[in-house]
Amino acid sequence: MRWSQMHIPTLRENPAEADAPSHQLLQRAGYIRQLMSGHYSLLPLAVRVRAKVVAVVREELDAIGAQEFSLPAMHPAEVWQRTGRWDSMGDEMFRLKDRKGSDLALGMTHEEIFATLALELNSYRQLPQMWYQFQTKFRDEPRPKAGLMRTREFTMKDSYSFDLAPEGLDHSFELHRGAYERIFARLGIPALAVEASSGSMGGSASTEFMCPSEVGEDFVVHCPACGYAANVEKAASALAPSADGAGPQAPEPFDTPDVRTIEDLAGRFDAPADHQIKTLVHVLDGVLTLVLLRGDHVLSEQKLLDATGAAEVRPARPEEIREALGALPGSLGAVGVAEEIPVLADEALRGRTDMFTGANRDGVHLRGVDLARDIRVTGWADLREVAAGEPCVRCGGPLQVQKAIEVGHIFKLGYKYSRALGVRVLDTAGKPADVIMGSYGIGIERAMASIVECHHDERGIVWPVAVAPFQAVIVVAQPADEEVAAAGEHLYGQLLADGVEVLLDDRNERPGVKFKDSELVGIPFRVTVGKRGLSGGTVEFTERATGESVDVPLGEISAHVRKAVAQAA
Repeated sequence: MRWSQMHIPTLRENPAEADAPSHQLLQRAGYIRQLMSGHYSLLPLAVRVRAKVVAVVREELDAIGAQEFSLPAMHPAEVWQRTGRWDSMGDEMFRLKDRKGSDLALGMTHEEIFATLALELNSYRQLPQMWYQFQTKFRDEPRPKAGLMRTREFTMKDSYSFDLAPEGLDHSFELHRGAYERIFARLGIPALAVEASSGSMGGSASTEFMCPSEVGEDFVVHCPACGYAANVEKAASALAPSADGAGPQAPEPFDTPDVRTIEDLAGRFDAPADHQIKTLVHVLDGVLTLVLLRGDHVLSEQKLLDATGAAEVRPARPEEIREALGALPGSLGAVGVAEEIPVLADEALRGRTDMFTGANRDGVHLRGVDLARDIRVTGWADLREVAAGEPCVRCGGPLQVQKAIEVGHIFKLGYKYSRALGVRVLDTAGKPADVIMGSYGIGIERAMASIVECHHDERGIVWPVAVAPFQAVIVVAQPADEEVAAAGEHLYGQLLADGVEVLLDDRNERPGVKFKDSELVGIPFRVTVGKRGLSGGTVEFTERATGESVDVPLGEISAHVRKAVAQAA
């Protein structure tokens, strides 16, 4: 390919709306252009990178015996209604009607659709099956951001396994885990496998693959000592046992005028945050519910959803709180609340005594609260976010918390979809048995952006050879010089014949402009053909990652490039 004929609209400055490095560089280097919020056009360079990513994923999935499909992106509502996800997916699902008034959806994922195809399976002899596709997905993200990181239209590799028994699912799950580890290694993404919540997908277990990055929207809890790793939505820690006193025989009210926060109460009334009961009021599937945590802890909404199975959760409105409890936030508590109000408590409060909490009277709190004696807890669960420095739940070492990008997610779905849709086969005894499923996803464009987040410098993108749009670029320094131009053309033909993916920069531009563009675009190797070098029978070979340059005899350059590509692959 010739640069003069290819559409590579590079920019000298970062676009004003771009914040993440990958967003800035993919726009500046002419890979993507935004059509509207959350929707991007992939330009020719990006299409080439995307094809490389897809090829790596396809090779690894084929290697574990998965088969490729291509399913519709538009789905009838009925199949989603049968699994209950038509409602639980909420506003993130794009919904529409056809001319007959039938409800349709643009697919966010394809569990239901693959399961309908699995209805044609009828015997255990046809299992296991692993099916996958590369398909456009649609999610009405409320806040698309960071370029290709969080969009409303994107390509997902989603695969699904179908097995007769849990042991088979375990095997399919491990096959995918291994394939994912190899995929991310080949793509140059340092992904960490972490325990995760299954969320709206359902199922018994899930693992996320997280790429540490300051632009990530997720937080990973990690123990360097033993390797424990989990998304903050799933992570647990080993808190030290409390050393509370017995306290008074009953809670004692005391006036706390103008106290509105945990910090106010701690600072003015000698009530340490870890001896306070934080009372949050949420509405879970329409039911007003009290959620109790230690004063210095933060609620994980995903843990709350996982613990309760609720499809929808929101903070209660002030008027709802006043009607139910008689006070407003700042003086709320669970002592003596009406029996019809559920009270969920975090495990860190279990057994605590001599605690402080609101009295459900504005400007009044209680001291000496004993959880077991004074509060009617209807359910206990791990509801809090883990904080850095807390002891590891496995080995006791200090935990670290770091930001990360979710680049892959694998789920043990279990029987949720097969039972809802009737996917059954005859087992070894000839009796009908439900099929057990797994689901496994990788966002292709997000993977591209994650590679850039991991591989860039102040000059631009530094693509790994495995995914670079071209393996090498030939810069013709003086295209108007017949000898230089002819040498560049000859070398271009030779590299193409030798199987090197090469871009010929034959533009009528100054060498400095060409060098900057090749660095910005991120092609791994550059060969500069110039008058000065040719006078001595050499060309300059430059490695993008290190910036190191060497002079190579013209007759040896093709072999030199091939060797460099092979070593970097």
